[in-house]
Amino acid sequence: MSNILIIDDEKAIRKTLSEILSYEGYKIDESGDGEEGFRKFKEKEYDVILCDIKMPRMDGIEFLEKAKESNPDIPIIMISGHGTIETAVEAVKKGAYDYISKPPDLNRLLITIRNAMDKTSLVAETKVLKRRISKVQEMIGASSPIQKIRETIDKVAPTDARILITGENGVGKELVARWVHEKSNRAGGPLIEVNCAAIPGELIESELFGHEKGSFTSAVKQRIGKFEQANTGTLFLDEIGDMSPNAQAKVLRALQEGKITRVGGDKDINVDVRVIAATNKDLLKEVDEKNFRLDLYHRLSVIIIHVPSLNERKDDIPLLTDKFMNDICNEYGIARKNIEDDAIRALQEYNWTGNIRELRNVVERLIILSAKTITREDVASYVLPKK
Repeated sequence: MSNILIIDDEKAIRKTLSEILSYEGYKIDESGDGEEGFRKFKEKEYDVILCDIKMPRMDGIEFLEKAKESNPDIPIIMISGHGTIETAVEAVKKGAYDYISKPPDLNRLLITIRNAMDKTSLVAETKVLKRRISKVQEMIGASSPIQKIRETIDKVAPTDARILITGENGVGKELVARWVHEKSNRAGGPLIEVNCAAIPGELIESELFGHEKGSFTSAVKQRIGKFEQANTGTLFLDEIGDMSPNAQAKVLRALQEGKITRVGGDKDINVDVRVIAATNKDLLKEVDEKNFRLDLYHRLSVIIIHVPSLNERKDDIPLLTDKFMNDICNEYGIARKNIEDDAIRALQEYNWTGNIRELRNVVERLIILSAKTITREDVASYVLPKK
């Protein structure tokens, strides 16, 4: 059953609309002003909202702005007896699904609500399809640290807060960044990844900000940088601790002003980008050693998510092993192999210096080299270091 919230300071209007829509099979909640309506909107998920414009405490336009900021996909139908064409245009520009004058034509209202419901369903289906196409891996684990990371992602993803992801190599920092993007309001935009450690220092600025034709010897044509490519989406700066000082200064300016300048150019280009950074280094130590800017650190670390090493979450090894067994056997087109509980315990006793990445490689090795059932002896032979 679809949920509809009616916000109107006229009790008679609320009652009439509620009775009609309840008869049509909708579940109705009512609010007498925008402030109360916004509180209900934050507490419960609605499929459509009907909102008056002239109300005490918080008017309909203010409610519309706040609701759209919180959930851009919610269809809000504005209803008013005091409206003009200018009011209707303003409401639609601010994100209203439609505008209906009082007293409402009930047939038009019902059709508008049904169309709004269809739009909501299409938006939801599109998000699911995009998530499937993107093939973002599931975040496997039931340990307390992983549960905390999931909770943090759910809280911060819908905001535009910058995030610094810390942790050793191979723990899954990129996966955390992908899930933040997938659950954000920017999921429809691009996710652009840059490995700062893999790009030579003299090329990092061109990679991030682009360059104009002729700006240096090999610049035979204009290049669009990663900041521009990520516009309206997310830019993931992996291994940010390896970025050159000059590039750090330009990234700081881009974060402060929302503008970048291509190498060899003099034109400011506005960019709307959420930046997520990751590092395996202690950035505050890098600051003390004059390798990283303190002001950039503070700009990047609004939210810090630390991804624990596999040695800190060994309770997750059975789940991770099961996942990797399924994935790898499917990739190879072979029947899934069994693994003994004692072999799992042996994996939990191992010192995982390479973290999740190393575990997946080990599971792949065991699948290739072992018989139908993987035993503790197999782990001792193919995984544990020889003494």
